[in-house]
Amino acid sequence: MRKVQGSPQPLGVTIKEGKVNFAIPVPAEKTCELLLYRAGEGAVAKVYPMDARDAAGEVRFLAIEGLDAGKYEYNYRIDNRVQIDPYVNEITGHRAFGEKEDLDSHKVRGIMSEDAFDWDGDAPLNIPFHEVVAYSLHVRGFTMHSSSNVKHKGTFLGVTEKLSYLKELGINQIQCMPVYEFKECEGVRQNYWGYGKGCYFAPKAAYSASRHVRRELKEMVRSCHKAGIEVVLEMPFMKGILPQTAVDCLRHYMLEYHVDGFVINPYVVPWEAVTSDPILKGVKIWKKDDWFQNTMRRFLKGDEGMVEDVIHALCRSTGEAGGCNYITAHTGFTLYDLVSYDARHNEANGENNQDGPVYNYSWNCGAEGPTRKQAVSELRENQIRNAFFLLLMAQGTPCILAGDEFENTQKGNNNVYCQDNELSWLNWNKLKGNDALFWYVKALIELRRSHPVLHRKEPLLGLDRIACGIPDVSYHGEEAWQIPSEISSRQLGVLYCGKDLEDTDCFLAYNMHWIEHSFALPALLPAGKKWYRAADTADGVWNKPELLENQKRMRVKERSTVFLIGK
Repeated sequence: MRKVQGSPQPLGVTIKEGKVNFAIPVPAEKTCELLLYRAGEGAVAKVYPMDARDAAGEVRFLAIEGLDAGKYEYNYRIDNRVQIDPYVNEITGHRAFGEKEDLDSHKVRGIMSEDAFDWDGDAPLNIPFHEVVAYSLHVRGFTMHSSSNVKHKGTFLGVTEKLSYLKELGINQIQCMPVYEFKECEGVRQNYWGYGKGCYFAPKAAYSASRHVRRELKEMVRSCHKAGIEVVLEMPFMKGILPQTAVDCLRHYMLEYHVDGFVINPYVVPWEAVTSDPILKGVKIWKKDDWFQNTMRRFLKGDEGMVEDVIHALCRSTGEAGGCNYITAHTGFTLYDLVSYDARHNEANGENNQDGPVYNYSWNCGAEGPTRKQAVSELRENQIRNAFFLLLMAQGTPCILAGDEFENTQKGNNNVYCQDNELSWLNWNKLKGNDALFWYVKALIELRRSHPVLHRKEPLLGLDRIACGIPDVSYHGEEAWQIPSEISSRQLGVLYCGKDLEDTDCFLAYNMHWIEHSFALPALLPAGKKWYRAADTADGVWNKPELLENQKRMRVKERSTVFLIGK
């Protein structure tokens, strides 16, 4: 092995034409050395100084000729402190989740080589934004529970084993919480979620069932694509990261792992820096936005003065702008807990219940937590079904929190960031006891897909697009064509005209009030068409739509939603 002229880019390790190139950003005033170890051995085998002569700006670089990358591992020593390469593609020495190993130590090292991977003709799915039904999950928590019945629990392969379930539900995109290498044991409490400092370019070794984490992540992506499911990674990054570094990282996962998109924090990485990048033009870029969540939660529990915001939430087009509709997310209550707890119950986190969101816009339906009161339990189930109606019948891209479709609970904990246990893991036994909700949600997803008016590509304008006599969307109350204007109104009717899409007209009547209300039905055009009840909160999607006896008015029960089609 001998040191030869290297290149300052790309950053990280590059193997090309018999040489291994190393490049790392280091402030000019600091010393830097490359450390090489023989794979599996503890001592440093070779040390190569990287001084100011081997620099371009603040990037130190060198190349080594004759280095067998598969037989060596590496680190850097900067100002006499051993550090992992921030651009490392894979690490070794930290493979078990919860190991209290410092990522910056001789034991934890970078791996240079990787076996070739056969993508078997894999290509991006490019599912249009308006056709996506997303599902947010934590790779470890999704299958770690003993009830998951998968062979490779808590891993990328474990997710792969559940693809048939996701496909049956109707999901065509998964959004994964951080899967990069992060320090789960750095602070006083465990970092289960993965937010914070990490080796962003390296998939988390603990999410691998073998010693080939890069291959297993690729296998998961390839399997998802074969099942018609996109893969989106949440990449929150830490404040202070250079925009170019973040963009390089996203490019890396797109090109190397065929990832379909990312969820980023626009307050950390400039939104324009990502969305304007020419390479990333081919992927979906999302950002978190709690506005839809908070609006729908307040409407669901019966807050007054919400109709105007609900109109906007139901009809806004979110995808191209990076928005995603959700009512629950990892950073808060599950859907079951949203209708079962008025307040957070985070005592298990060891922070005197002072952590987690204070304002959850939740309602326990009459009892805090578990209850034997049948009326309370039935009301909770009703509210959960209403929530899915609000989410899946809205324009834009819906995202379901993993487990909400079978009433998964975290026992009132709305901040399980440090809970790597059964409190945060999905309990699949709940599915066995509540598969009725699963089939209910599946039917709503199918209903959404079968009616293009419920997921338009173009934004709704409230205008008569094709001079058919009815605007593309209109709003109604107890009287047709009149938007409920009273602050006390908790009901809304929405008419979607489907003529320009060769779809039926659809009417949704939302009554979140605790008393029954009567809705006037707008007349259908042309004359002779009739209204049919196709779905409602109590019964879900009907196998055969039922003709309404009264074509002018319809009574909607308290805290209920009714879906009509005109034909």
